[in-house]
Amino acid sequence: MLNMKPGVFTQMYVHIVFAVANKQALLKQDFRKEVFKYISGIIRSKKCKSIIVNGVDDHIHILLGLHHTMSVTEIVRDVKRSSSIFIREQKFTPFKFSWQEGYGAFTYGRSQIENVYKYIENQEEHHKKKTFKQEYIEFLEKYEIEYNEKFLFNFHDI
Repeated sequence: MLNMKPGVFTQMYVHIVFAVANKQALLKQDFRKEVFKYISGIIRSKKCKSIIVNGVDDHIHILLGLHHTMSVTEIVRDVKRSSSIFIREQKFTPFKFSWQEGYGAFTYGRSQIENVYKYIENQEEHHKKKTFKQEYIEFLEKYEIEYNEKFLFNFHDI
């Protein structure tokens, strides 16, 4: 018989969305993958599981397995802070890069992960048909999250 101590066992999958500041489309394709790889490293350094990071010029999507010691707010704060510094230090853009305040976070069960992964993986294709604003409002409505439009992101595509 194993001598085991009580522990914490969790399975929390979170889809996080946030946008580039000032309605700017600064996440250019030529350096975007490097930024996403960096963000994935930040997530792993916080003991979370980075499943996929992807996005387009003006916003990103992250799917992660949240570690029980982290809150969504903490991981978003750390990702935004560190990735902004990284983008500025690498001089990927001549403009001062920053993320907008706020974020969207949506939880999923294990059986939904493959579909969410594919959705995030296909952001380029997806946004040929739908703006970020349309996409984001659909998420809020699908998950029955009350919102006031004046407190949403300053969308690049409006």
